[in-house]
Amino acid sequence: MEQEQSALHTLKDIKQMMERSSRFISLSGLSGVAAGICALAGAWFAHRVISGKTPESYDYGSLTIANIIRYKLFIIALLTLGSAVITAFLFTYIKSKKNNTPVWSTATKRLLINFCIPLFAGGVFLLRITELGYFVMIAPGCLLFYGIALVNASKYTLGEIRYLGYAQIALGLISGWFPELSLVFWTLGFGVLHIVYGVAMWWKHDKQG
Repeated sequence: MEQEQSALHTLKDIKQMMERSSRFISLSGLSGVAAGICALAGAWFAHRVISGKTPESYDYGSLTIANIIRYKLFIIALLTLGSAVITAFLFTYIKSKKNNTPVWSTATKRLLINFCIPLFAGGVFLLRITELGYFVMIAPGCLLFYGIALVNASKYTLGEIRYLGYAQIALGLISGWFPELSLVFWTLGFGVLHIVYGVAMWWKHDKQG
């Protein structure tokens, strides 16, 4: 009986070692919560910009209020993304140190490659969409390509992240038919869903650790 238990413990240790070598398991649930909070803050600022201005042209040469709004929204998006990335890395770094696992490894490289390829393709596509003036499709496109990136990268990190990806894809597809609610869907996807996912992952993987 003792030999069987010892063998089970050995198999469990081997399984954990293989998982650590093939998957990036130091992704913290708090990273998702932090990213969601950043997204909610960004959505609040974006709403203030959109609701506080009207797309009327004024005598500023070629500059219009509509262009000013787009510029401000672009800045808000960059600041939101930067804040989310920094806070996500911070919490992930803390968890990696706590679990004595390397932040940068072969699994990390695979994760980033599989995550960034759909994002890069989506970024180029959305840039072209912007040039053509289809601004109402930017939010649905962001959700859609982000969801695809999560699903694509899920095999190299916590498997549950693919469900977040499925939800983002669904929101992106639905929001395409409701362009007037683009900011609402964007807030739900990048804000609320990230927080819900982050809390769930923290409760499952981090709380007991």
